[in-house]
Amino acid sequence: MYQRSHSRSRSRSPSPARRAIVAGLAIIATAAALPAFAAFPDKPIRIVVPFSPGGGTDMVARVVAEGMSKDLGKPIIVENKPGAGTIIGSDYVAKSAPDGYTLVMATFAHAVNPSMQPKMPFQTDKAFAPVILVGRSPNVLVVRADRPYKSVADILAAARATPGKLTFGSQGNGTSAHLAGELFKITGKVNLVHVPYRGAGPAITDMLGGQIDMMFGTVAAVAPFIASGQMRAIAVTTAERAPALAKVPTIAESGLPGYAAESWYGLYAPAGTPPAVIARLNAAAKRAVQSELFRKKVEGEGLTVSAGAPAELDTYVRAETARWEQVVRSANIKAE
Repeated sequence: MYQRSHSRSRSRSPSPARRAIVAGLAIIATAAALPAFAAFPDKPIRIVVPFSPGGGTDMVARVVAEGMSKDLGKPIIVENKPGAGTIIGSDYVAKSAPDGYTLVMATFAHAVNPSMQPKMPFQTDKAFAPVILVGRSPNVLVVRADRPYKSVADILAAARATPGKLTFGSQGNGTSAHLAGELFKITGKVNLVHVPYRGAGPAITDMLGGQIDMMFGTVAAVAPFIASGQMRAIAVTTAERAPALAKVPTIAESGLPGYAAESWYGLYAPAGTPPAVIARLNAAAKRAVQSELFRKKVEGEGLTVSAGAPAELDTYVRAETARWEQVVRSANIKAE
């Protein structure tokens, strides 16, 4: 009886060789179970800019990409995909693999398009995963330097004297510049004609060429032309003056109390991107945005750096979406 029991007990105890095999299999299984993104990134990353080259978003994206590339040790390619008020570029990213290798530098239009576009190819609040709110900045109401307008009062007077004659350009339908102009029309009770472009670059070219009377542009896009004397800055759109243009008044203090609008830049990945990848991208973007290089090239042109956690971008954009939805509805603004 004892012998039988002892024999059975020995047969149940794995031999050293068997234990080694089991241990080896366990290690292999554990390694196989490690997420594929553990080595992220192992190839180049793309940041899609949904505007033409030459504007503020393009410039910000390229400076961020330069810093992130150094941190991540892989090339980051900036790819311009303009059109449809940023929807073409955003849709491309929304439908890309959620692996962290395709991102979009979103702007104000990201929060406004859902209320302007009756048929979006994606559901904005579900199609993207927030990475980081890069920063916020004012738009600037500018005219060509040889134009007679020197203040908001001058523009309002001219607009009231010739309703529907003055034109303003922007970098596209639904952008912060467009809605800043629409809010100007509502608050000032004037009729200006909006002329949308595929990016700030073409709008600037036409304004300097005399095809449009004025434009609302990001500080990043128009600051070089203000500095060179080609443009005159009339006012900034934010509630407070911009440090980079301290002598330029706000629209609110120039005769339209309560007026306030701002642009912003935020990096998104496709929804479903693994949290570990988002965290890696956020950390790299944060270091890039907080670098001396970034501050030297961008912050001095009006951008107030944010660079917080992904949740900061999500919370901010949800609030902006709700706020501007009311403006779009009350003004009956439609996508063209």
